[in-house]
Amino acid sequence: MATNNRRMSGKKGAQVGSGGQRRKGLEGKGPTPPAEMRKGHKKNRIANAKAKQTVRRPAPRGRGGRSSSELVVGRNPVVEALREGVPASTLYVQQFIDNDERVREALQLAAERGGINLMEAPRPELDRMTNGLNHQGLVLQVPPYEYAHPEDLADAAYDEGEDPLIVALDGVTDSRNLGAVVRSVSAFGGHGVLVPERRAAGMTAGAWKTSAGTAARTPVARATNLTRALEAYKKAGIVVVGLAADGEHEIGELEALHGPVVIVVGSEGKGLSRLVGETCDFRVRIPMPGGAESLNAGVAAGIVLYEAARRRG
Repeated sequence: MATNNRRMSGKKGAQVGSGGQRRKGLEGKGPTPPAEMRKGHKKNRIANAKAKQTVRRPAPRGRGGRSSSELVVGRNPVVEALREGVPASTLYVQQFIDNDERVREALQLAAERGGINLMEAPRPELDRMTNGLNHQGLVLQVPPYEYAHPEDLADAAYDEGEDPLIVALDGVTDSRNLGAVVRSVSAFGGHGVLVPERRAAGMTAGAWKTSAGTAARTPVARATNLTRALEAYKKAGIVVVGLAADGEHEIGELEALHGPVVIVVGSEGKGLSRLVGETCDFRVRIPMPGGAESLNAGVAAGIVLYEAARRRG
């Protein structure tokens, strides 16, 4: 009798099946992630090293200064920022993240744009980076914004053979208002926006989004002291016009809009600060038959820029 080397089970009853595990094992696992996201891949190690250097490296200061890097946190904010073209250096993705439509779209947008490092990180690391915010496994790093110098705005206009048309913001702290002003300046042929270095909105991800991409071609300058920057413009022959609810002139009567001009917009409610108001050559008001007490910076700047563009056209 031949010997059977195969081990036989002496147990009776129904054989235990795989429970569908073999079938599941044959199913696909979705598209292959980019090389930068595959743990152990050379590109993944390079991307991780670059991302760590970006986080640790202090931002150098240029002629107009640079802001600090910023983090956009959460799946919806990250996807919206990538859709709007907000500059980004690194997209951090949590290890073993639940893959939904927003995660897939974020990875796709980052890959299509190019130049964005993809870095996989454990959840504790993302918690540390975001100070415990609900990041939902996605964190986008926005690089420091390179501000222009106040003189650069006027020089760029003269290089184009045009009279400078600049908007300065005094005490505007909402980055969305800054983005709206940048958008209006771009729409009406202005040459840039000037903001103070302190106690003022800067070019954050929110400002980029509100500008609808126009921040890529409209420079924003930052001044250590707004009053001194305005005085320097005056010495260069540029008229400084401040918007004020109690201004002595109506915007439609102001002939200065024909030439080189800086339009100064204050914060909603408070208006212009005392020193800035005293520095202005003219203080003008926007007629409001509807009786509103004030307009936000984006709307007020848009009205005056339209009037300036109409006269220059």
